[in-house]
Amino acid sequence: MDNPHIADNTDTRERLKALVTRLSDADLLRPLGEGWTVAATFAHIAFWDRRVLRLLEKWEREGVRPSPLPADVDAINDAAQALCLAIPPRAAAQLMVDTAEALDRKIEQVAPELAAAIQAAGGHVSFKRWHHRREHLEQLEQMFGG
Repeated sequence: MDNPHIADNTDTRERLKALVTRLSDADLLRPLGEGWTVAATFAHIAFWDRRVLRLLEKWEREGVRPSPLPADVDAINDAAQALCLAIPPRAAAQLMVDTAEALDRKIEQVAPELAAAIQAAGGHVSFKRWHHRREHLEQLEQMFGG
């Protein structure tokens, strides 16, 4: 697939991976505000990347069908927060890295026909995973130094 976002996805994935490698277990428990910790934020990133990964896998098997259900992102994040906080910090960080790697590989391999069908369906799936990752990454790099 000719995807102009592959380089940006790779950049943010590798920056997050490097950050995870140098953070201590205590760093992973640092609060970020509104009840979130560094590790819970990593789990949050993994959740949203994993959602896209699973949708791509499903659509490869079954074809693209838009969801009839609206997605209230803030409500989903609020509901997922307790789950994100319950995941052991180092496991949350590794889950984020593993999920980002799996999703980026999948995005790199998406057939042009599937990409066109996703675009035509007008769904809320973006191959620009870097956008969400960078939003959190910039906050974390500011906290821990880039």
